[in-house]
Amino acid sequence: MQKILVIAYYWPPAGGPGVQRWLKFVKYLPELGYEPVVYVPENPSYPITDRNLVKESPATIQILKQPIKEPYGWAGLLSKKKTKTISSGIIQDKNPSLAERILLWIRGNFFIPDARKGWVKPSIHFLAKVIADEGIQTIITTGPPHSLHLIGLGLKRKYDIHWIADFRDPWTSIGYHKKLRLTPWAAKRHKSLEKEVLVSADKIVVTSQTTRKEFEDITPKPIKVITNGFDENLSPRELDQDFTISHLGSLLTGRNPLGLWQAIKELIAENETFQKALKIKLAGVISTEVQKSLQSFGLDTFVQQLGYLPHDQVLETMQSSQALLLLEIDSEETKGIIPGKLFEYLNAKRPILAIGPKDWEAGSMVEKSKAGKFLQHSDVALLKTVLLDWFNQYQEGKLECHSVGIEQYHRRALTESLAKFI
Repeated sequence: MQKILVIAYYWPPAGGPGVQRWLKFVKYLPELGYEPVVYVPENPSYPITDRNLVKESPATIQILKQPIKEPYGWAGLLSKKKTKTISSGIIQDKNPSLAERILLWIRGNFFIPDARKGWVKPSIHFLAKVIADEGIQTIITTGPPHSLHLIGLGLKRKYDIHWIADFRDPWTSIGYHKKLRLTPWAAKRHKSLEKEVLVSADKIVVTSQTTRKEFEDITPKPIKVITNGFDENLSPRELDQDFTISHLGSLLTGRNPLGLWQAIKELIAENETFQKALKIKLAGVISTEVQKSLQSFGLDTFVQQLGYLPHDQVLETMQSSQALLLLEIDSEETKGIIPGKLFEYLNAKRPILAIGPKDWEAGSMVEKSKAGKFLQHSDVALLKTVLLDWFNQYQEGKLECHSVGIEQYHRRALTESLAKFI
């Protein structure tokens, strides 16, 4: 089999969606004629961990590790809580503290492209011998963190090796980028590095059509859309007795569905049966802004906060929920963001209420697959109509999801597409 070197930051015991993509690609690539060699940091600073994922790492795959020096330990001396929050991706929109403002300015202007930049040079040095000893012909870098693409760039320059850059998220156009308080010099540097990676890589993989179109304006190199997906063959589970509306995954600042909270508040006031049956389940990190909104709308008593759940419990919660929430910030910049949870939602086969910006790619996928409804944040009346319709079906025991065409998102099928592109 042809050996390929996969350079990643997130790997078990890392938790969250970032680890799933290449953990699953690595699982299926050997069936398709490729032997992955995985390179990851030895002592990373993961904001969340999931020890259960360690057993999913294929035992036959060679895992190489090198120490990484990360600044989050030092930043924690200023504010340990704020440092962990920012490293998790939660950036306070309203009234950020002095510590947050300082940390964001340092993060955006001193650590370009990100806080893992210190791993770049040692990795290039270490991997030079690996490439020679293992007979590596292809390397794949996956970001964020996008500093890993600079490892690929360095190896490409030194050895002219075949390099594929995988972007799980955009670089300079992602929503939080503008919140980093960049100086004009830093903003220009980010753009310059992004372009250098895109024009130097032999091939590029992205997770959405929106990102593909954006990158096509920068580079002539081949770009392939390979979304995230689902892997598990789920056994049927008993549904919750309550009318549970569940969101699995962190509710980051700005992803606060005020229109939904208003719609639910009105339904509670208008329908006593709805009020008695309703339960809102939230799993993952919940921002302070969302917490305050739930309180202001009088919904906090209906909320069950589950905290961070291991992946297997996430799947169980999805399957047992009456309906699932898929949320994105209402802005032009986020219409190409496709949350990884969407595909596991599809696999759970429960109705999905997608709320996001106009022309949101993920929302369109929900409707195309007939897996639920897609509405904008401001559509309070329509949100009420959908929720009431689903509640009436729930009361009759007929709330179901009859999705179509989701097999294309199975990890095996996605890996086949990747193997053909390599």
